[in-house]
Amino acid sequence: MSTPLILLVLAIIAIVCYVAGTRRAMAIADGVSSRLHSRQGYYGTFVAICATVPAAVVLVVWLIASPLYINSTVRDGFPEEVQAQSEAQQGLSFGMVGSLARGMDVLTLEEIDAVGANPAELRAKLGTKGVALAGDPEPWMVASAGDLNAMQKISNRVMTAVVLIVALAGAGLSYVRIAPRFRARNRVEKVILSALVLASSIAIVTTIGIVMSMLTEAGHFFGRVPAWEFFFGTVWDPRFAAAGATASEGQFGLIPLLAGTLYIGFVAMLVAVPVGLFSAIYMSEYASPKVRSVAKPLLEVLAGIPTIVYGFFALTSVGPFLRDISAQLNGLVTGEYANFIQAQSVLTAGFVMGIMLIPYVSSLSDDIITAVPRALRDGSLGLGATKSETIKKVVMPAALPGVVGALLMTASRAIGETMIVVLAAGVAARMQLNPFEPMTTVTVKIVSQLTGDLEFTSPQTLVAFALGITLFAITLCLNIYALFIVRKYREQYE
Repeated sequence: MSTPLILLVLAIIAIVCYVAGTRRAMAIADGVSSRLHSRQGYYGTFVAICATVPAAVVLVVWLIASPLYINSTVRDGFPEEVQAQSEAQQGLSFGMVGSLARGMDVLTLEEIDAVGANPAELRAKLGTKGVALAGDPEPWMVASAGDLNAMQKISNRVMTAVVLIVALAGAGLSYVRIAPRFRARNRVEKVILSALVLASSIAIVTTIGIVMSMLTEAGHFFGRVPAWEFFFGTVWDPRFAAAGATASEGQFGLIPLLAGTLYIGFVAMLVAVPVGLFSAIYMSEYASPKVRSVAKPLLEVLAGIPTIVYGFFALTSVGPFLRDISAQLNGLVTGEYANFIQAQSVLTAGFVMGIMLIPYVSSLSDDIITAVPRALRDGSLGLGATKSETIKKVVMPAALPGVVGALLMTASRAIGETMIVVLAAGVAARMQLNPFEPMTTVTVKIVSQLTGDLEFTSPQTLVAFALGITLFAITLCLNIYALFIVRKYREQYE
């Protein structure tokens, strides 16, 4: 029985258990729910939980442990000359065995007998079934594939039986425990609380795992390249080398990438914050309900456009427009029609990224401003303040903590953007203050360092993790600063 089918069976068992548990509780109480400690639905939920949760845990553990055991057993059955090979070569051999196993499942017994032990015929037959093999399989591979299929089928049958037995046993034991004074509500709430804690723990553990993985690989990088050269270096020249080749490690200066990241993000925020914030103020304070119902969804459509589309827009429209308009302006002033704005530049990337960020600032700020209590507005207007004075002196200071949070999310989005920068600002790592020239960002170099035929243990690749942990540290500092501002202004309005 396949895993989706097992889950469907467990869902059916849960529904049956809920109905049976609820009816048993009412039957024990002679139809009077006040005689029960908990509402009858809790008893049905308790039986359903006892039937499905342990069975689901067994299913998850089996799905994790069984492939590990089966794969290890199949590998142990490889010929001695294969086991003497490197792990990479054994992995390729096992991949061939896995492909054969999947292909043999789609062949009938007659087709397998017709092919016999001829590797070429077997490969051709599997090709007609849509299973491609890199080469002719060895006889021992065919035997290992048969063993793999047999063990997987046995494991699946045993797993199905064990999961169903656990589910039925849990249902039976919990069904018997139902009694008028049984605290079913307390048991169910404990399970729900445990599920909530588990969900929170998964998010926390995932974050810790990401940080630890980056720190580990970044530590390997700093073991080869001094940290002070990375953090204070002004030259980015990694000097790519193909896997297995020997070459100089180059220079890994962070300053040009960090400067480009902050510069482009700053230009984007200059575009997004005023437009987004003013549009939020208009929609929350001045616009009629009819205008708001139309304008806000249209503005939020921008958030659903893929960033690659913005990148193409910058590459084909904004960049050439700025380049041509700069040539025209230069011609009018100096008589020489030479452009001073490059098609790929900080201005192009920042402007297009700012357009992309407008809905983030606008939508979040609009919700925050709308949430300011109406009493503050009425009190200000009652004291004689104008509408604009009320917005400036009362509404915006009260909404400032939330607006700061919205701007922080926007800044984080700007720092992490990649595709717009690749197409609109280029990949040149350079230090300069001219916004009309190209620059690049940390995220672009993370992608480029992990792309291509490179050894994963080389400094050229490991530097991507050092760049990633640097971005994480920058975001953390922004969070800490935003939290300080939020607490400072919140104390004045509580």
